[in-house]
Amino acid sequence: MNVTIIHAEMTQDPEKGYKGSVQFEVEGHKQPYEIILQLTSIRGTTWDYSLHFAKESGSEEQINAVEKAIEEDDDLFDDLIDAAAATLPEDEEA
Repeated sequence: MNVTIIHAEMTQDPEKGYKGSVQFEVEGHKQPYEIILQLTSIRGTTWDYSLHFAKESGSEEQINAVEKAIEEDDDLFDDLIDAAAATLPEDEEA
């Protein structure tokens, strides 16, 4: 799945952990997506995420395909996390 990052950001809070978002396009899909990422300081090792359309609703079939790719392709998921983490100041990297 060919993904192009449109925008990424991440913040870090000592009590709430890391929270980020990445907007991205998938080749052949009409609508861009946004993934919201959260790494809590309590759990510390597992990223929770929520995937949705970034702007207008699109094809349910396409978003399901993206969801499946994120679940099955660790490199894709890591790339999305890395895109958000790259926006942190160097002393705060996740």
